Amino acid sequence: MFFTEKYESMNSEEKEALLKTLFMQTDSECCEQARIEYYASKLKHLGKNVKIGKNVKFVNPEYISIGDDVIIMDDVTVIARGYGGVEIGNNCCICERVYLDTETSVEGYIKIGKRVYIGTGTTLFGHKGLEIGDNCLFAQNITLTPYSHIFDDPNDIIWNQGGHSKKVTIGKDCYVGMGVCIMYSGDIGEGSVIGSGALVVKPIPPYSVAVGVPAKPIKKRG
Repeated sequence: MFFTEKYESMNSEEKEALLKTLFMQTDSECCEQARIEYYASKLKHLGKNVKIGKNVKFVNPEYISIGDDVIIMDDVTVIARGYGGVEIGNNCCICERVYLDTETSVEGYIKIGKRVYIGTGTTLFGHKGLEIGDNCLFAQNITLTPYSHIFDDPNDIIWNQGGHSKKVTIGKDCYVGMGVCIMYSGDIGEGSVIGSGALVVKPIPPYSVAVGVPAKPIKKRG
């Protein structure tokens, strides 16, 4: 009866916080339905037939929109630091441990199109905007960081020297392989395929197959 007594000794706010934690982290139909009902009142938009796994974290949910028939698996983090927010289109699948972060409150945003699959362990930032077209496939453990630190002055710490950033666009119907790293200048054209382990530092033309470090097109699809 130890925990029962501890629970009964809590005030109303402490009890609510504990119950919220249990519902957010428990894998059951009842708790999943409770999560949907809770976020329906918190998110900017929550579509129909959405599934939200356990231990999902939405930061500033008033700036986050989720379309219809979206699956968000366990341990996903979505951070919208400003009004640009995060938009996830219809029929998307966001796999376990995906991390989405607009990074800045003024210019940052992430817009994910329809029927996009984002694989386990992928991290995507949107410092000055990230747009992913419809029907894209992202494999596991991909990193997209549209920011490059300036380090020209050895007499000043790198932290103080700022960096370069720009909007990154991934065209529709792209396939990005496992372990790919995409930098701030790494736009990917429509219909392109990026091989596993590639480092994208320059724009990739549409319908290209690109591999290597740095990534270079080796052929055209079709």
